[in-house]
Amino acid sequence: MTAPADGVDLLADHSILLAIPAFLPALAVVGIIVLVAVRDRRAERRESEQDPASHVSGDEETR
Repeated sequence: MTAPADGVDLLADHSILLAIPAFLPALAVVGIIVLVAVRDRRAERRESEQDPASHVSGDEETR
C-alpha cells in the first residue's frame, strides 16, 4: 500500500458502491412483499365493509 500524500483527504470510500448491487435486489423484494401485504389488507377491509354479516370472527370458527 502506498503512503498517503500530504494535504490529501480521503472524502469517500467506494466500498458502498460495491455493496449497492447486493442491497438493491433485497430492498426490491421487501418492497414487493410490503406492497402485496398492504393491497391484501385493503381488499380484505373492503370486503368486510361490503358484507359485514358474512364476516365470522376467529372464536366462532373454532366452535
